[in-house]
Amino acid sequence: MIERPRSGEKACLIYVGLGRSLSDHDTDEFRALAESAGAVVVDELKINRASPASRYLLGSGKVEEIRNAVKATGAELVLFGVALRPSQERNLEKAVECRVLDRTGLILDIFANRARSSEGKLQVELAQLRHMSTRLVRGWTHLERQKGGIGLRGPGETQLETDRRLLAVRIKQLRRRLEKVRKRRAMSRRNRKRSGVPTVALVGYTNAGKSTLFNALTAEAVYTADQLFATLDPTMRRYRLGRSGEIVLADTVGFVGDLPHELVAAFRSTLLETREADLLLHIIDAADPWRDEKERAVNEVLEEIGAGRVPQIRVFNKIDLSGQPARLDSSSEGDKARVWLSSVSGEGLDLLAESLQIHFRSRLVHGALELTAAQAGVRARLYELQGVVAESCLDDGGCRLEIELPRIELERLCKQHELDPGCLKIFSCEPNEGFLQLRAGGVR
Repeated sequence: MIERPRSGEKACLIYVGLGRSLSDHDTDEFRALAESAGAVVVDELKINRASPASRYLLGSGKVEEIRNAVKATGAELVLFGVALRPSQERNLEKAVECRVLDRTGLILDIFANRARSSEGKLQVELAQLRHMSTRLVRGWTHLERQKGGIGLRGPGETQLETDRRLLAVRIKQLRRRLEKVRKRRAMSRRNRKRSGVPTVALVGYTNAGKSTLFNALTAEAVYTADQLFATLDPTMRRYRLGRSGEIVLADTVGFVGDLPHELVAAFRSTLLETREADLLLHIIDAADPWRDEKERAVNEVLEEIGAGRVPQIRVFNKIDLSGQPARLDSSSEGDKARVWLSSVSGEGLDLLAESLQIHFRSRLVHGALELTAAQAGVRARLYELQGVVAESCLDDGGCRLEIELPRIELERLCKQHELDPGCLKIFSCEPNEGFLQLRAGGVR
């Protein structure tokens, strides 16, 4: 049995291309994953195979080559850039006499290190236990009673059976706790929908700059770093869109190609924020030469979690590195709106706000409101909401305001200040909808 060290910092990376040639994107991304986990890369091997071998995934000659590399470099860990079957992982550990970890296990380790909230830790632990349940090995045997011998004869369960039973109990506990979290999140989403505040989720490939853009828009201090999966826990903040009212911005976990199914399943409650969002801001690294492939990978994950039909605005970030000018390409039939910006320099952020206002313009109502001098509080509140387009004075000391603001905020304002329906004449911002009137039950 191979002794598994507490920390495997010196790592040998094995890039495997099955049925295809390895690209620079494959190798660069896996190296970045290893470095994000804290590994010090001491050797790298690139291997192409037409099909996987059942015992080791690789041929015996390549396995011997890996074994020699481990001995020569003193590597404590061998990282494979593809998913390994549990039996293959165990066979490789015995053959190379070193701990072996596949791509899925590496990503799970990064997530375990980066999770900060109690929900994130629960989700990562559940994913790890599901992954571990298929990879249990006989690490110790001093409590095993089924092998017989003096003092050991008689009924009893093996260590593996004990481990499996304990894992099953813990997984059941985690599922119950995450179900409570899911219900709380569902209640929060219902409250937001009831209040009429739309949710905009920031999605994209990991390290595309989602958290940096989130901080630039909301003046928050969410942790950012030039590394994969710098932040895992979702953060939600309100953001004012001028006359278009408030929206809720949600910074979500970044995606990656071949995202492990254990993580998709465990983070389903978090990813529901993406599926239930009113709009997605798909953040794309404009300076990345592999941006098209990464954009496709994100869209595949969105389809997998049921968010493929949510409207999108494509945000091309990091134009300060790509040399592109800031611009807004309006959406056309069959195409999504595109915004080119830099979340670091701030160039183009106003264009993103403009695209959001255009998208949520259907929520607005546009009309004329006459107020008396005694209703100065209503006037002040309208200016506070940035809903006044123009103002003119009346002969009796009052004022006539041309207003434009979200329907839900107008209804709330009328109820709070008990406005007389007769003083309000509203017409829609949407073409061909005709005139709207304020009734006792609200704006119709």
